[in-house]
Amino acid sequence: MDADIAIVGAGPAGLSFARALAGSGLSVTLIEQQPRAALADPAFDGREIALTHASRRIMETLDLWSRIDAADISPLRDARVMDGPSLFAMQIKAAAAGHDALGYLVPNHLIRKAAFSSLMDAGEARLIAETRVTGIERDAQGVRIALSSGETISARLIVCADSRWSETRRMLGIGAATRDFGRSMMVCRMEHEVDHEHVAWEWFGYGQTLAMLPLNGLRASAVLTLPQGQMQAVMALAPDDFNTEMTRRFDGRLGAMKLASTRHVYPLVGVFADRFAGPRCALVGDAAVGMHPVTAHGFNFGLQSQERLAGRLIQAVRIGRDIADPGLLADYDRAHRTATFPLYQATNLIASLYTDERPPARLLRKAALHFANRMVPVKKAIAAHLTQAV
Repeated sequence: MDADIAIVGAGPAGLSFARALAGSGLSVTLIEQQPRAALADPAFDGREIALTHASRRIMETLDLWSRIDAADISPLRDARVMDGPSLFAMQIKAAAAGHDALGYLVPNHLIRKAAFSSLMDAGEARLIAETRVTGIERDAQGVRIALSSGETISARLIVCADSRWSETRRMLGIGAATRDFGRSMMVCRMEHEVDHEHVAWEWFGYGQTLAMLPLNGLRASAVLTLPQGQMQAVMALAPDDFNTEMTRRFDGRLGAMKLASTRHVYPLVGVFADRFAGPRCALVGDAAVGMHPVTAHGFNFGLQSQERLAGRLIQAVRIGRDIADPGLLADYDRAHRTATFPLYQATNLIASLYTDERPPARLLRKAALHFANRMVPVKKAIAAHLTQAV
């Protein structure tokens, strides 16, 4: 075999998974379409990732956390959920879960950079960059992977980590339930006048959804969700007009706002794979579960998926078990499905309800927020789930 494990996709989940296997005695090859330089020093992509306490623990274990400058880590103290033009908000406080912060906000490109440098410093994995998978064959002995370079590599196990639109997943014959929300999400950094006090906002307006993710200082990551046609008009605005438009959309609650970064747009699509494992294969990261961002657990699930799979593989090596043993892979499938499916479904339900503009839905939206805000056990449960403290 050319490798024990071939990982397709060197995004943060794939890189973290490879790093988790360092020192296990397993040989690892990563296959990635991007150039090596783009992996080593990723460009800013607008996304600020909300990390739970559990995710911080995983990143510390993988030697990622210390590679991110403390000035680039913003504490997420509390959260507010708002509906329509009302000033009422459901308050979710970290103190309800016994912590000073619900979690941490870290730029996505810095997580990727830290994961790459940690893996390269470990010095055990082989990286094949600027290459894509063109074919996969599996049998009882292993997996043969055809590459666009003309090379064929063999492995005992193939792991897909190539995004929610995974071509590798499709080549393996694994389907996925896809939910297209029919909207696009724009993310950028904004400077503003009113102190956010490190409280995040999720604001379900009428005709739009807004989020404000508090960064250090008088800066925030602004998230605007609109139908694609309307989003194109917003993206076409000159910077000064964009500043005026965003100040208006946030109803002046943060004072005057000013663009402080490039703007980026992403489609809102949720994905849940039919299976997370199969004969000599497994899925991690968004290839397994691609979340709508409203509950901020997408990358947290990605980190947990690689930890669940890596832990099982390392244990298999210790006891002399085949790393592609069907029972082992089925156990990973069950564990990750049990951990993710309820929140995936709940997230889709929340996103559907709070973007429904019909009068009955608007009434239900308001009633649900007021009810939840009065129920202390509910808010404690939400806070505990958001922190994922261990």
